[in-house]
Formats: sequence, C-alpha cells, structure tokens
Amino acid sequence: MPRVLIVEDDAAFRERFSNILAKDPTFEVIASVGTGAEGLAMLTQRKPDVLLVDLGLPDISGIEVIRHASQTLPNCECMVVTVFGDEEHVLASIEAGAAGYLLKDASEDSFLSSLRELMAGGSPISPIIARRLLKRFQPKASVAAMADVPESGINLSEREREILVLASKGYNYPEMGKLMGISPHTVTSHVKKIYRKLAVHSRGEAVFEAHRMGLIRSIS
Repeated sequence: MPRVLIVEDDAAFRERFSNILAKDPTFEVIASVGTGAEGLAMLTQRKPDVLLVDLGLPDISGIEVIRHASQTLPNCECMVVTVFGDEEHVLASIEAGAAGYLLKDASEDSFLSSLRELMAGGSPISPIIARRLLKRFQPKASVAAMADVPESGINLSEREREILVLASKGYNYPEMGKLMGISPHTVTSHVKKIYRKLAVHSRGEAVFEAHRMGLIRSIS
C-alpha cells in the first residue's frame, strides 16, 4: 500500500486531499503537514512512497521539498498539486524531480486516477498545463517538424508518436489503449521505449523533448 505524505499550507485543501485518500483503501496517508520544514522532517522520519506537495509554502518552496525527496528517497514519487500553472513553475518542478503536476481544482476522480497513474510509472499532468507548456516550444518545433528527418536523429514509430500526441492532450494509459485499440500494458511498453529513446524519465519530459526536437507536430 503506497504511503502518502501531504505537504500543503492551506488547511482546507490539506483536509480535502486527506479525505479523498481516506476513501481509497489502496493509499495510506502517513502525515499531513503545512510547512516545507515539516515536510522535510517527515521525509526523513517516515520515508513515504508518494509526496503530494504544494509549491507556495510559507517557509520554503515546494520545489526544495521535491528536490530533497528526489535526492534522499529515489523511490518516492513526487506530484505537485498547486494553483501555479505557468511553465516556469512546471519546468522547475520537473527539473527538481516531480513526476506529476496537477492543479488544485482537479476533481476527486481525476485526483485518484492521477495518483494511480503516478504509481504505475506514468506522469500525470493537467491537460491545460500540458497545452501551455507546448506553446512555449511551438516556434522551434514547427520549424523542425517540416523536415523529413528530425535533426535529433531519433526515430519514433508511428505508434510511439501517436502515444505522445495523446499524452500531450492529457489522456491516461487506459484511455490511450481504448482509443488505439491496444491494451494499457502495451501502451506502457511503448512508453518505456519512448523514455529510452528520448533519455527521459517522465511523460511530461517525453512530450516536451519530442515536441522540441520536432518528433511530433504542434497540437491543435
């Protein structure tokens, strides 16, 4: 059973996340704290499997908490749950080690499905965030995408490209499988191949890199 640490300074959201997880027997909330310092202490003391962290903490940035978790607990999955939807916060979080990024207005079902996807090796990200980030790379990608062979020298299969496009639109693995007529397990196998080819470790990074390299075209 994944053990979850919640680091959130807003008491109402802290209670909401705890209540959602309490309804699901597959997760156990081991601590719920309101500051970055408390979060760092709980990471050391309780060694959670999942870190749910806000970025706007009152003492230190949630990004520092993520970085500490990534450095000291390599098996801990980190997911941001925040109100900050700009690319700078998202990219900084990913660079620090976050594997997922959700906005606080996510529904209960979306929240839980994202956590399950995270534990299954995926990288859930709110669709609106993915779209905003892709716009940052569109000028570079649109030029590279006109070439018959990507300048990166990395070749993706049509199926791998299709998965990346669906990932950029926010679909999870079961939804991708249904749309493509393949099993979620097969989707996961393709995703692992994509990660190896692009030398990345999360879905968000894969979409960013593929778009930047011109391996997938601009998403409409």
